[in-house]
Amino acid sequence: MSTYDPVKIGIVSISDRASSGVYEDKGLPALQDWLGRALRNPISFEPRLIPDEQAVISQTLIELVDAGCALVLTTGGTGPARRDVTPEATLAVAHKEMPGFGEQMRQIGLAFVPTAILSRQVAVVRDRTLIINLPGQPKSIAETLEGLKDADGRPRVHGIFAAVPYCIDLIGGPYLETHEAVCPAFRPKSALRPPRA
Repeated sequence: MSTYDPVKIGIVSISDRASSGVYEDKGLPALQDWLGRALRNPISFEPRLIPDEQAVISQTLIELVDAGCALVLTTGGTGPARRDVTPEATLAVAHKEMPGFGEQMRQIGLAFVPTAILSRQVAVVRDRTLIINLPGQPKSIAETLEGLKDADGRPRVHGIFAAVPYCIDLIGGPYLETHEAVCPAFRPKSALRPPRA
């Protein structure tokens, strides 16, 4: 039996075309793969593939929070195009906005492309759930969560996931533990649990 806290995570891919079967969704497999590699905790996923409809997105987020997800990650719909409404739908269900996540996501993106300033990702807290909008491309999802490392493997730009476990501690969720090689979690000393044998 695992000694790590079990965690339920909502993963939501938002795309008109993928949700209608025009092309294969790559967002959900990318999120599931990265989280499976990053977390030591036993994870139960709640996957959703939905269109770019603001009311549907908001309703899906509320349902995942009500279902007991400690973390909900969305992918897609964060640009300036007319159908990109994920940030609006996310802010509509927020109890608290967490602007540092969006600021850091754009910093990471700017290390790769100047168009990262067009991304509008947000993060919010609803009840005891952290909801984060991620970019749409699988490669960008991993870069955003992990950050950038230099040639020696030291962080050059911190990924956002380093702050996720402590944020979830603060809002009353399970104690998330990561694989250091993928993404070290940062907590103040006072918030650390004793190391496991």
